Amino acid sequence: MAGAAVPGRLGGRLRWHAAELLERRAESATAATLVFAVPGWPGHLAGQHVDVRLTAEDGYSTQRSYSIASASGGERVELTVQRVEDGEVSPYLTDDMMPGDRVEFRGPVGGWFVWRPEQSEPVLLVAGGSGIVPLMSMVRTRREGGSRVPFRLVYSVRSPDDRLYASELGRDSPGLDVTHLYTRRAPDGRGRPPGRLTPDDLVRHGWPAGFEPACYVCGPTGFVERAAAYLVLLGHAPGKVRTERFGPSGG
Repeated sequence: MAGAAVPGRLGGRLRWHAAELLERRAESATAATLVFAVPGWPGHLAGQHVDVRLTAEDGYSTQRSYSIASASGGERVELTVQRVEDGEVSPYLTDDMMPGDRVEFRGPVGGWFVWRPEQSEPVLLVAGGSGIVPLMSMVRTRREGGSRVPFRLVYSVRSPDDRLYASELGRDSPGLDVTHLYTRRAPDGRGRPPGRLTPDDLVRHGWPAGFEPACYVCGPTGFVERAAAYLVLLGHAPGKVRTERFGPSGG
């Protein structure tokens, strides 16, 4: 894959790179996508993340990890950040950072929770909340690479207002089936009542275990543990179920 990070080149991954904000766009009332130019970026694989470091004028420095939302390749990197109200970093990124401002990136990080275009098996993506971000990188990488591998995305959110990438995921995309599940408030006329993800949801909207799909599950810890357990219960091989989870980090 041209321009992509090569697993094993740790020296390249662990360098800090200057990243300049080019654009910030709202994804929801509490989340924003930030587009950065990163000269010398080694490229990334769909599903990887970066460490982001902010340094104040007085020398104080802090860092957080964020999943990459953009497709593989190139020197532009997109992050979608969910604002944590009492957080130290996310409110600055989502509300205050302006085009031309800079931070530092270290990465890309991660080699297990990734999808490569040369994979041929069907793909099931299961996302809870902002866990959609690394899965969106997979969706975009598939689309931009012209892959014909069939994808199914099951995306659980509290309400329609909490959906990320609503416009993009609402467009017709051959070979990509998207299902939204709502836990608190569903759109009018929605047949499924609001509630947590169930095994039946995965039967209805996922792939049969006999198809041996590659399964990627990302979201809060409790959601990921339940979804992964349901998939195994439904007959999916544990080695085909890859998980990424997140929890409170100080924002």
